[in-house]
Amino acid sequence: MDTPIETRLAGGEAPAKQGAQRPRTDFGTFLIHWVMATAMIIAMITGFRISWDGEGARFSRWIAGILLQGDIWTLHFISACVMFACASGYAIYLSRASLFGRNALGRLRILRLKAPATLKWQSINIGLHWGFYLLTLVMMGTGILLYLGWGGIVVDIHAAVAIALVVYLFLHVIGHFMQGGWGQILRIFLPQKLRDGPMTKAYPLAVALIVGIATSAAITALDFGTRDRLAIPQVTKAPNLDGVLDDDAWKGLVPARVRTQQGVNLAGGRGESRVEIRAVRDNETIYFAFRWEDPTRSLKRLPLIKRADGWHMLHNRADTADETAYYEDKFAVLFSHSDAFGSGDTTFMGPKPLADKPGALNGRGLHYTRDGTIADLWQWKASRGGHLGKADDMHIGPPYPANAQQSAGTERYSAGYLQDPGKAFYIYNYLGQPPGGYRGPVTLRRLPKDHQAMTAKMGRIDLDPTATDDEGSQWWLFDEETVPYSAELDAKIPVGTLMPSTLISGVYEGDRDDVTAAPKWRDGWWVLEVKRKLKSTSKFDVDFTAGSAIYMWVSVFDRNQTRHTRHVRPVKLEFR
Repeated sequence: MDTPIETRLAGGEAPAKQGAQRPRTDFGTFLIHWVMATAMIIAMITGFRISWDGEGARFSRWIAGILLQGDIWTLHFISACVMFACASGYAIYLSRASLFGRNALGRLRILRLKAPATLKWQSINIGLHWGFYLLTLVMMGTGILLYLGWGGIVVDIHAAVAIALVVYLFLHVIGHFMQGGWGQILRIFLPQKLRDGPMTKAYPLAVALIVGIATSAAITALDFGTRDRLAIPQVTKAPNLDGVLDDDAWKGLVPARVRTQQGVNLAGGRGESRVEIRAVRDNETIYFAFRWEDPTRSLKRLPLIKRADGWHMLHNRADTADETAYYEDKFAVLFSHSDAFGSGDTTFMGPKPLADKPGALNGRGLHYTRDGTIADLWQWKASRGGHLGKADDMHIGPPYPANAQQSAGTERYSAGYLQDPGKAFYIYNYLGQPPGGYRGPVTLRRLPKDHQAMTAKMGRIDLDPTATDDEGSQWWLFDEETVPYSAELDAKIPVGTLMPSTLISGVYEGDRDDVTAAPKWRDGWWVLEVKRKLKSTSKFDVDFTAGSAIYMWVSVFDRNQTRHTRHVRPVKLEFR
């Protein structure tokens, strides 16, 4: 005798009779469903926070009020691992519990037949389920690629699928309501023991949980087992720091190669840059050679132009420390004894990650450590000493107390992101202004003694931010080339004159003076050679010794202030 269409479309389970107990779901589906749902919601509200940080973000800006702040990286990746476990475990559970019939694609044919509306909506829901499975697979696949450093269109697909999943959640609820009202929706809250069928295998939920956990554990083990390692051999002859990798010390070395992404301006707007890292050491000093993609040599950091009403700064968001047009190229290297997510647990996102401290002027987040440890940070700045033999020795540590101006939002607060004690030889040739500033004339400190000589040293001047600045061009002023500002001298400088905004005066001093650098740009690649003593006398530095694990992250800034590239997986240093 044939079973009725309702029974066949319900996967062999007869519909409840009128007045019977409210429909329930089996406990295995209940458990996996809600663990998956919870993990997905956490992944979304952390993933959209990451997306919110992008310049072109739209959807995530609309829902910013419900997004998490702070250490979103750890939550995001843990929730992704849980989703992997649930997805693999659910497939095993459906197989062992003989429940594949619930969502059999063949049941979609009811949409072409004359059938009750309830069955039509049941078929629609099956189609929605398969759409969810497909979206989840794409989400996981693109997530893996992002984790490995791929950017560009992968970022766009990942974000689009995340938005599609939000839409799915609404359609999912509506579809089940149309199928059977509140009873159909509430059944997922009313679990019951699985009713064994003739094809049901032993312990379906237990086996599913074991497989799911094992899958996540295997993925984690594969991740840690395949992370990049940078071998640092000892050499008898140190390399000459000149930005050219032709020294014997560099020959034969296999560099660590890192894909960095989600910056701005790079790679035709895709925000990607590949980085090669080499390192050697002698008895006293460690030497690094970094090579990274950057289509242009950018030295014009917030240049000043004279107009009829005074000197103006060329910029788009310098007042909120978020400049992305007129800025210098930079490169940052972070060393930490921690390999935690968020660059060794130093990156906290959102307008106000610290409840008792101000947020960043640009509202994007703060760098600090939560456990009192120090992460060593080197930052090479192309126009602020970068071509004069220096990289800034900085660090990320515990958040420092905010002053009155920072608390009021009129001065930049950087939490634990600080220069090492000491002094740099650069200052700015303009007085700072709070958010909303730099839209009119700025107040200068000094003027060039000879504006024509200054202009000649700047080389070919092209105010297109994407233009490459000439090799050897000087987009900074030495102290001896300037005099204190005076209206009399200013009157002699013609309107339209362009002037660098960086003043070089004095020398580096103290702990900030530990890192020496030599750059060279050629054919779309920067090469930066740097050195520092293996052991430092500063408590803000990491010692390069074989006794403890050291992890490295690198970031590329293409003519922008803070929107650098990033990568998730650290590079581990190995001293051989």
